[in-house]
Amino acid sequence: MAADEDNTPDARRETTLAPLPDHSNVNTPWWQELWRRHAHITTPLRERGLECDIEFGLSAYIVRVSLPDDSYLIIGPPQEPPSERPPGDPEGWIVTRERSSHQSSYFERIYDSAPPAYPDRPAQPEARHGGSSQPLIEALDRHLAQLGLLPHSLAPHERTPAPAAHPPRPAKAPGTPEAEDRTAYAYGDVLLTLTDRLNGTDSHADAAALLHQVLEPTHGLLERLGEFFEAAAEKAKEAEQEDGFDLSHDLADAAAELRNLGEDLRVAEDRMRALDPQRSTSRPAGAPPRTVPLPPPVLPAAQQRHTR
Repeated sequence: MAADEDNTPDARRETTLAPLPDHSNVNTPWWQELWRRHAHITTPLRERGLECDIEFGLSAYIVRVSLPDDSYLIIGPPQEPPSERPPGDPEGWIVTRERSSHQSSYFERIYDSAPPAYPDRPAQPEARHGGSSQPLIEALDRHLAQLGLLPHSLAPHERTPAPAAHPPRPAKAPGTPEAEDRTAYAYGDVLLTLTDRLNGTDSHADAAALLHQVLEPTHGLLERLGEFFEAAAEKAKEAEQEDGFDLSHDLADAAAELRNLGEDLRVAEDRMRALDPQRSTSRPAGAPPRTVPLPPPVLPAAQQRHTR
């Protein structure tokens, strides 16, 4: 699989890696790109027998690591305030060990190399390591070994050096689809994430929440697309050429059609939720619709600078 091939360049290694996550996103290009960007974290942990996954936290991607006692690690950049750095290459790492169940919950911060969120807060001892992965892995080795939660430890000569935060990809022939920079279609990949979630849910209530992301009349996807085409229409009009005015009208018509589509489908969310009677009857009257957070698009570095 591509996700494993990018992370294990030495096929002769004797260490057995923990398996990849078992969900449909593993086969999607956008998830495999995120997995590649976090290989310097996931590969050393999988060498130790720990299963890892990539998820979206409060405002950035995180690595979730399952532990033998049914607790788990969350490894990621600072979530508040949100990090502006690309996935897998933060200014620092925060690691927590957590457990939640009906009987009890547990939370422990075990590593923090991120800069203080506020100027008056002291930096943690690990802050000198910043976004480096090697001190992070070494700290987890010590902590999990003390707790007896390391499936198997590795001698120094057995460890594979952690990949760089952004390992180079093999060169592709110019003009082939593989040679395209996938980040050029980051916004489309975000919509693909929404579609994958819809395909993966077995709940009509969750499907209704995903429809809400598209159809909400103020902040939903259709409204934002309408605003985009309106802005494009104004941009075409700035050319002050005949074709510019014609294009402006076409783009304005597209914006109107998108808003009309949203109006036609305004009750689709409620109709979808009604197909799930157990969830629809348990939802308090007057409660706001449930929303499903979407990850921000992974922009190329140049675009990130212009959007700040």
